[in-house]
This record gives sequence, structure tokens and C-alpha cells, in this order.
Amino acid sequence: MKQKNKKIFAVDLFCGAGGLTYGLERSGISVKLGVDIDPACHYPIEANTKSKFVCEDIACIDTSIIERAFEGGAYSVIAGCAPCQPFSTYSRSAKKKLNGTEDWKLVGHFGEIINDIKPDVITMENVPPLVSQPIFKQFVKSLRGYSVDWKIVECESIGLPQTRKRLVLVASKLGDIQIPDFNYRKKTVRAVLKNLSKLNAGEQDPKDNLHKACRLSKINLERIRSSKPGGTWRDWPKHLRAKCHQKESGATYPSVYGRMEWDSPSPTITTQCFGYGNGRFGHPEEDRAITLREAAMLQGFPKTYSFLSKEESVSFSKIGRLIGNAVPVTLGKVIGKLICDHISEQTA
Repeated sequence: MKQKNKKIFAVDLFCGAGGLTYGLERSGISVKLGVDIDPACHYPIEANTKSKFVCEDIACIDTSIIERAFEGGAYSVIAGCAPCQPFSTYSRSAKKKLNGTEDWKLVGHFGEIINDIKPDVITMENVPPLVSQPIFKQFVKSLRGYSVDWKIVECESIGLPQTRKRLVLVASKLGDIQIPDFNYRKKTVRAVLKNLSKLNAGEQDPKDNLHKACRLSKINLERIRSSKPGGTWRDWPKHLRAKCHQKESGATYPSVYGRMEWDSPSPTITTQCFGYGNGRFGHPEEDRAITLREAAMLQGFPKTYSFLSKEESVSFSKIGRLIGNAVPVTLGKVIGKLICDHISEQTA
């Protein structure tokens, strides 16, 4: 690829487990640094990508660390997905009042770093509700001298087997940059998971410690056996329904305790996706919830992606957090290609 010779160097802020870094690398961008406050991100970043990991708080990082990462490159890219917990699934249920500043402060810190370093290209991925917040308008306004475009991207349209909407912003000092309408071939759960070994609830693939399914209680095992792919708990016999389902408020959560469908995309993968009762996370056919490996693959990670060293034991909550919070690899690759093509066009 022509753009690989142009030495596009990137830094991934809020890098997480490396979904964006890995995707950018697949597009031809050299990601030199991944920065995150969570030390659990150290191993997956350095084990799966060529990036070095820095465990730092973005709010107080010495920006010279970032600037040094661009040395020797022809073009600089700062990428990031600032965590915005106010609009996570579980935060919304708490009906937390947003004040537009404290809740989104990491977006503000991201903007401060950009204005300090002024890279050639910027990309930000985030939750769609951010666009209605004052901090987003302030962020865009602060990008003086940049061509800016943003769009709400439905991840099905980029070939991710998942119904996930994300805000994508790109900005460039080199010239006009635009996010196209994506129309990649759609993928299904079957296309991604069909060749994985079969498991019962509570079992683990001896060759892959992440292909491990949570145990199910006796009643939840009965429930999943009564669940239809794409159906709801309303398909169950009445004696299996939980007390919350009998309440008026419970009727608004039909996908809880649901099964995925083979020939459709999965629901949005969350940090709790390994639990059968946390959404439509039941396997389409087997009587269990999806495994951590299956969740990662639905996020675009390859089957070989390593999230923990051989010495570490698997923690569903820890790895589930890393997978659910990750930028989908497929989205990272698409964004990376857009940036590479843009640089090639502007510098031809």
C-alpha cells in the first residue's frame, strides 16, 4: 500500500485493550503509543500490537511523551475514545442527571492535548449522545485550522456483525476530509462464530481459556432451553418468568435473557455480555451465554487476540470490561483506511 511508505505515526489515547490500535495498524498506520489509566490494558496492547503502553491519566500526562512518539514520522495522528459513562447502558438506568462538564471532562482533556500538540489528523470515536452535549460543540469549535467532519456510524454498515452505533469524528490540517457513507458487506453471528467448539454452560475450551462460558443456575438453564433465537422471556412458561417480568416496568426489557440469532448481527456487546440475564447474550443454539472469546470476535478481534498472559487466571468481569469497552477492531480499520487514503490524496 502506498500510504505505508509515508510513515503515518499515531498515538491512541484511552487505548483500552487495543481495538482501535489493532485496527489502525491493519490499515497501514504505525501506532507508536497506547495510553490508558487502566493497567489491565498493558498486556493486550503490547502482546498484540507494535505499540508501547503508557499507564497514565490523560488529565495530567506530560504531552512531551506524546510528541516524542511522533519523532521520525512524516504525518501525526492522535486517536481516542474518551470514556463517557453517563450514557452506558447501566448509567442510563440510574437516570443520572448530566451536567455537560464533569460527566464529559475526558473529552475536554482530549481536546486540550490536541490543541497543545496540533497533530496533522485527529479521529475520535464515542457514543452518539455526545453530539447533543455542549462539550462536543466546544470541542469541534476548538479545532481551528482543521477540516472537520463527523457522523453517526451504524457498525453493521462497515462489516461488524453487531448492531452498534458510534459517533466518529475526523479532522485534518492537510485539507478537506469527509466520512463517506459506508456500505460494506454485512456479517452475521453465524459467519463469525460458526467454527468455534461447542460448550455447555460452565465449560471451557482446553485450547482457549477465553472460550469459557459462565455457569447457569438450574432455573436459568430451564429458561434458556425455553428461549427461541431472537425471542423474549415471553416465550417461556409462566412459572419460569422472574418477578420483575410481572411488573409493568419489566415489560420494557424484552431482550433480557434472550438468545442471539445465527443469521442476524448480535446486539451491542457490553461489559456484561458474558451473562445470560444481562441482555440478548444467549448463544443462538447452545444452552449457555456467549463466551468471552465469542464476545471479542463479535467486536472484530481475531480469534488469536490475547487479553491476558498465561500466568493470569480468567476473570469474567475484567476481560468482559476490556472487551465491552473496546473500540471495535473493524471500526478502527475503516477509520485507518480513511486516514491513509486522505493523506495519500492530499500529498500526492
